Amino acid sequence: MKTAPLLGLLLLGLACSAADFEEDEGVLVLKTANFEQALEQFPNILVEFYAPWCGHCKALAPEYAKAAAKLKSENSEIRLAKVDATEESELAQQFGVRGYPTIKFFKNGDKSSPKEYTAGREADDILNWLKKRTGPAATTLKDVAGAEELVEANEVAVIGFFKDAESNAAKQFLLAAESIDDIPFGISSSSDVFAKYQLSKDGVALFKKFDEGRNNFDGEITKENLLNFIKSNQLPLVIEFTEQTAPKIFGGEIKTHILLFLPKSDTDYQQKLDNFKKAAESFKGKILFIFIDSDHTDNQRILEFFGLKKEECPAIRLITLEEEMTKYKPESDELTPENIRDFCNKFLEGKVKPHLMSQEISDDWDKQPVRVLVGKNFEDVAFDETKNVFVEFYAPWCGHCKQLAPIWDKLGETYKDHENIIIAKMDSTANEVEAVKVHSFPTLKFFPAGPGRTVVDYNGERTLEGFKKFLESGGKDGGVDEDDLEDLEDMEEPDAEGEEEEDATLKKDEL
Repeated sequence: MKTAPLLGLLLLGLACSAADFEEDEGVLVLKTANFEQALEQFPNILVEFYAPWCGHCKALAPEYAKAAAKLKSENSEIRLAKVDATEESELAQQFGVRGYPTIKFFKNGDKSSPKEYTAGREADDILNWLKKRTGPAATTLKDVAGAEELVEANEVAVIGFFKDAESNAAKQFLLAAESIDDIPFGISSSSDVFAKYQLSKDGVALFKKFDEGRNNFDGEITKENLLNFIKSNQLPLVIEFTEQTAPKIFGGEIKTHILLFLPKSDTDYQQKLDNFKKAAESFKGKILFIFIDSDHTDNQRILEFFGLKKEECPAIRLITLEEEMTKYKPESDELTPENIRDFCNKFLEGKVKPHLMSQEISDDWDKQPVRVLVGKNFEDVAFDETKNVFVEFYAPWCGHCKQLAPIWDKLGETYKDHENIIIAKMDSTANEVEAVKVHSFPTLKFFPAGPGRTVVDYNGERTLEGFKKFLESGGKDGGVDEDDLEDLEDMEEPDAEGEEEEDATLKKDEL
């Protein structure tokens, strides 16, 4: 007699527990007080740690909500949640949040080792990544309807056709499927599915809603070969740079990118884009072709990075994203398929020199206590064997550089009449030099007098006293030779509305 009322109370308690979680467009809003409760209640939960002022977080929000709504409509046990890391700082610190957004996946209530989210920032990317984390690497497609559904529901999908699902080739296919998080895989042994997609023997096909529509794998089926095939074909011949596509662009295997800066308002916009696409056909898997709307406000930082102004577009630049980011500029401004192909071929043959930006030398560059360096006079000043030169490499938009400016001016005033110490600065968004690769702002480097090209990196206190001690010690107190400098992990640069906690870092996905 007491069982039913007791069960009712338990169910009511569970219902109340679920109701305790505030939701924003289907996304759970978590705080320190209810975080552990959420992990206990939801066995698979993806959590975004965000900052309200972060532009990347704002761009992610609609896609994140779209993915959350899709999961709820499917009655999935997977939930999406978010934590305001600026409000819940202890929680953010507990999970090592250093930049925004940081997204982590918690499985079976385990908070000791959450998985870092590594895929793109579109709803489909999120859903596919989660399905890989909670289900099989490849869905078994028993009939044509299942295969058609997989192909129709996704921008890109890969299907393996194997008459023997236990064959070595099938196992290699599954290993490849496990290695790629943001693309759904299917596997089938059905003769009907083979017939539907016109295969008479084992094979692999990539289906996509752009360009050719389908790519058939040709060669020995190994994990490595399949990964190369998929990575070469999963992106469009020309991909537009947006907040959502950035992770796919910079996370891919192709590290040489050619960028077309073209305003969508251009009267010949489509013709120029078509010319770019025609050229791209010759460099598939070698060079990634990227289109950037030069009119879009969000892309102005990228133009600045390449030393371009809106009125100079359309324009083309090439960049390599290896250990160092190196830029290249074509000789011709004509955007014909032939000119673009010629430029790319010359680059691949090693016949194009890097393009180093430089402003013009101003007439009064050496008239102030802090000398103003540009690319064209850097070598002559920094490597003057009779001078000890201390240089700040800065970015006009960097908050830390603005905070440092009055101290740097005082330092310049202190040594303005010194016989062999020069205090200088260089805008690294408009000037580049071979001798120094700048990855974060401000970067402070000391070029001591004497023969050779010694460079000392300053890592001491950013105070007037700290700088004076460093200079009076000949670059010893607070300095470290560049060859011995270990890489420092810097936080992603926040938007202008927010406060920076560490140095602004020039990151590939921030360009």
